[in-house]
Amino acid sequence: MSNLDRFKQDLDALVKLGAKLELSFLVKAHGKEEVEKALGDNGDVDALKNLPAFGVSYEAWYSEGIAVIKVLLPDRLQDFKDHYEIPKGRKEITNSTYRIQDALKDISISRYGDVIADSKSAVSHFQQQVAILMAARRRFESSLFEIKQLVQADLFDGEIAAARELLKNKFLRAAGAIAGVVLEKHLREVCGAHKISITKKNPGIGDLNELLKSNSVIDIPQWRFISMLADIRNICDHNKQKEPTQEQVSDLVDGADKALKTIF
Repeated sequence: MSNLDRFKQDLDALVKLGAKLELSFLVKAHGKEEVEKALGDNGDVDALKNLPAFGVSYEAWYSEGIAVIKVLLPDRLQDFKDHYEIPKGRKEITNSTYRIQDALKDISISRYGDVIADSKSAVSHFQQQVAILMAARRRFESSLFEIKQLVQADLFDGEIAAARELLKNKFLRAAGAIAGVVLEKHLREVCGAHKISITKKNPGIGDLNELLKSNSVIDIPQWRFISMLADIRNICDHNKQKEPTQEQVSDLVDGADKALKTIF
């Protein structure tokens, strides 16, 4: 497992724990019966089983959340903290100035027998923290996709360069085979980016080309262009009765390079 995969796994676990802590906080603020009644209509009462104690688990969750948001959403870091920390210069505790930090101390303010502020006042603050963390996860997913695309582009460029070097030294089949693999990998990635289902176990360039055309990702001229490259790739890889020409392999290498830059 790569470091990025571990980070994603840890972030997912943090979001899931946040959802459980939200329920735990609701139980703390409103009582289990009220929460069961609210969840009962949705059939989610089982979600209340084995909940972590909010007061025990929140601090660790908050610290990990800060570390994640500092990296992924630094512009929301202070907002995340503000939902927890007591406002600077607070002169009195009211419903609007009550924070999660107050709830952890079980502070309750009453006036003339009426409760002005208690744990209920901080529920929305925690829900906002969970929302910020979920936004960080979405940002990570986006960043991970961008990182993957950049790394992959560099790898493909390196393979195209290797194919050109082989072509230069007259290793025509080898150059064509590498260019063909690069093109096939790229078309598969394009299908994935557009969430196109690939049902064939080992699809070739032609199969992927058809999927992209039928899903309107590429137009007819692009489809014909890729079809031509697929024919050359087949000569390089499979047709041992016919040798590919230098011009054909050059077209395949240049065409694969063009597809990397024009088909997304």
